[in-house]
Amino acid sequence: MRRKLAAGNWKMNGTSAELERLATLAQNHGAAKSEVLICPPATLLSRAADTVAGSAIAVGGQDCHAEVSGAHTGDVSAQMLKDAGAEFVIIGHSERREDHGESDEDVRNKARAALDAGLVAVICVGESLGEREAANTLDIIGGQLAGSIPDGVTGHTLVIAYEPIWAIGTGKVPTTDQIGEVHDFIRARLERRFGAGVGRSVRILYGGSVKPGNATEIFAVSNVDGALVGGASLKPEDFGPIIDALDASAD
Repeated sequence: MRRKLAAGNWKMNGTSAELERLATLAQNHGAAKSEVLICPPATLLSRAADTVAGSAIAVGGQDCHAEVSGAHTGDVSAQMLKDAGAEFVIIGHSERREDHGESDEDVRNKARAALDAGLVAVICVGESLGEREAANTLDIIGGQLAGSIPDGVTGHTLVIAYEPIWAIGTGKVPTTDQIGEVHDFIRARLERRFGAGVGRSVRILYGGSVKPGNATEIFAVSNVDGALVGGASLKPEDFGPIIDALDASAD
């Protein structure tokens, strides 16, 4: 059985004051049945790891460089994230692909660096509104999966997050049929490339305006193993009910 995963991406939000909220989350949900992951900005990563120490909550990075070290001002390597207490790292988020022009090859190289450092790579894929309206969603997702995932992954080292770009932060949510179609497609592609054993063990998260009000419905969809949550993960009063809904879906 794949253990459910509730992942929170704080993006470029959070200062020391948010660590108190993280402590509250750890106190209230540090023993959740589902795995809980928080990815704060790099400036908070080490302190966040200390804050959740002793709980079942893990911390992760939001990005990493493909190289181990070097003249890359402002970048952070996967080894640095690991040293700061990270267990996971988000790779290829749509905002990185769009704002920084990251290609599938860039994502694959970063994911390989993450695996080499002993981190779990959370690789993001997703289509734009134009691609969805042109009925190109599955072609786009298939290409991203083929180009972004390195060889040699397992269910212990890889998580896939499907994030329809047009639903992130907009309040728009695909229908459950649309979510299920993409998640089932991703599962089939993973099984075809890596074999049934590995393909069925990789967790597939849904990311795109997941909120307490729609979490239960989304978590009932085929092959949805959890969520990659943005803004709602900053507040325990919002993220907590999402974790509770995910726990309930595992019963």
